[in-house]
Order: sequence, then C-alpha cells, then structure tokens
Amino acid sequence: MMAYEFYCRNGTGEIYLVGILPERRKNPERITQKSIMNFGKMLIGDNAGPENIYFIQVAFDDHTGEMHLTNASSMT
Repeated sequence: MMAYEFYCRNGTGEIYLVGILPERRKNPERITQKSIMNFGKMLIGDNAGPENIYFIQVAFDDHTGEMHLTNASSMT
C-alpha cells in the first residue's frame, strides 16, 4: 500500500510530522505532485502555506507491515 508522510515547517523553522495519509486512488494518471499536495493541505490547512509543506512517499508491505521509503518531494 502506498502512503504519504506529510511534514510542515513552523514559524521557527522546525519541521514536524503532521500525519500519514494512504493513497486510495486506483487510477495512477490522477496521482500528481499537485494532487498529493492538495491532499496534504486538507490535512494541514491553508494556514501553513505551500512553501512550508512537503511529503515523503512510502510503501507499506501488506504482509509484514514494514514501511519503505519510495521517494521524497521537495518543499514547494
């Protein structure tokens, strides 16, 4: 299963994990960096500003539950 770890930078520059959201879309053509960031904005809210939000794409092994890093976005 694919998921996204969303991180946010606060006013002092500290970065913290906000949450992990699973990818549920079946059509990979609908999955873009912009759509993922919109997903994160729903979680974090518009107050954070897009320059302070980023995500890391991870995969969970369905059998073991282990998490594996697949790629990372840059701050946008």
